Amino acid sequence: QVDLVESGGGVVQNGGSKTLVCTASGGSFSDYAVAWFRRAPGKEREFVAAIDIFGRTAYFGDSMEDRVSISRDNAKNTVWLHMNSLKPEDTAVYYCATGALVTTTLEQNYGWWGQGTQVTVSS
Repeated sequence: QVDLVESGGGVVQNGGSKTLVCTASGGSFSDYAVAWFRRAPGKEREFVAAIDIFGRTAYFGDSMEDRVSISRDNAKNTVWLHMNSLKPEDTAVYYCATGALVTTTLEQNYGWWGQGTQVTVSS
């Protein structure tokens, strides 16, 4: 069991940047890939980014591919999602997830999820 807590959400202006933080506790965080997903109002949850257990390989979803980066520090049990050039359509609840033994974009491979953090991009 790994418990995840997201933080760093809030309101940001169109074109601004924001960094989200995912902090893990209770399990072997460094054994698993970590991903970020988001759910916008009225839409399905979608993949944003994922990072492997070593922090060397990352994958990005199409919607934010050129505007986002992901990093992790296993010693701190923490993963960061850095977002740039934010747009109003990036408004969503952002979720951190882990538990996948391989780095994947598929949410069904991630067994542990945080509660999410709201990001609102004002126009």
